[in-house]
Amino acid sequence: MGLGTGEIILIFLVVMVVFGASKLPQLGDGLGRAIKNFKRAVTSANEIEVAPKKPEIDGSAPAEKAESAKPGDKAS
Repeated sequence: MGLGTGEIILIFLVVMVVFGASKLPQLGDGLGRAIKNFKRAVTSANEIEVAPKKPEIDGSAPAEKAESAKPGDKAS
């Protein structure tokens, strides 16, 4: 069910006739940029999904203040 050599040559010839030899480098460049952008988007989407979630701040007192109010501390 794959493409054979004859089919690939036929497709190449049709592309040459439709677009012309002068447009092929531009088409290849555009296709390369599209693939590069697609890979970059997929990679960044995977990084976003894998990134750990940051704990939410609930507005409670900072840890420094809680530690300084230990029982047994003498007030000056």
